[in-house]
Parts: sequence; C-alpha cells; structure tokens
Amino acid sequence: MSLRYAVLGLLANEPGSGYDLTQRFDAILGRHAWHAQHSQIYPELKRLSGEGLISVVAEGPRGRRTYDITEAGRNDLRTWMRNYPEAGVVRNEYALRLFFLGALEPADARALLEKYSQAGEEQAQAIHAIRPELDQRPLLGFGRLAAEFGARYFEMQRDWAQWAIDQLDHEHGP
Repeated sequence: MSLRYAVLGLLANEPGSGYDLTQRFDAILGRHAWHAQHSQIYPELKRLSGEGLISVVAEGPRGRRTYDITEAGRNDLRTWMRNYPEAGVVRNEYALRLFFLGALEPADARALLEKYSQAGEEQAQAIHAIRPELDQRPLLGFGRLAAEFGARYFEMQRDWAQWAIDQLDHEHGP
C-alpha cells in the first residue's frame, strides 16, 4: 500500500514520467524509505490513473507520459499522511544480521560492527552535505524533515555500533 503513497507523494512534489519516478525513487527514497523497481512503478501509475488520483498532463516521444497528482490524489495522500501508521513490516538487513551476530567469532562480529559504524558515519555525512540546500526550503518542504531524521538515524547507528564494539571488547577483549 505504501508504494501508492510514495508515488503520490513524489508527484505532489513535482510531475513526472514513470522514468522520472524511477530515478527519484533511486535518488531520494530507495535507500532510506521505500524501494520500488521500474516494473512496480508503471502498474501503480496505471492503477492511480484509473482511480482518478493522477492524470496524464503531457505526452512525449515514444509514448512517454508525464503524470501529475489530481486534487483527489492530494486528498487521498493527505488522509493517509494524517493517520499514524500501524506496525508495519520492517525489512532491515542490518538489523537482521545483528540478530545473528552470535554466529560469528568475536573478531568477525567486531569487524561487522565497525563496518556498521562506518556506514552510519558516511550516510550521516552525506546527508549533512546537502543540508545547506535543504535549509533553503520551507520546513515542511519536500525532504527537509526527512533528511534531519535520516542524519540523526545514521548518527544513532554509528553511536550504537561504537557502544556495541565497546561491549564486545569488554566481554571478549579487543
């Protein structure tokens, strides 16, 4: 169900074609919020169009269609946004690996935690690098609050991994 709202949200920010949306998913949402493949986006566009939530606003060469959200689509997106999500399905490969750290020798577990810490640091820095651009947008503008959430999340990941390394070193030695 969230693919529907991810597409509506992206179109609420800016009209686009299926190709444009695929690029936005990869650049904006894919690593941090919601992943969608090209083959999932086009059928969703057809469904949303059939429901009157989006419309074709331009057609280009080779059948390229540019879509925009309709007022009914904005209302549906707003209704969805106002409702706090029920416990959703989480698919986090990092967390899954953490559950099974005991399958590794302590040195290998430590190496994995170091990578986890480094990845958190790199992701947080990448988000901080785009903050000046985001700070020019309104607070409720597209992505500004989400970027802050992302930066804090990755800083937490880095800090937690360092804490876990300290715990492992305390129990097993460095």
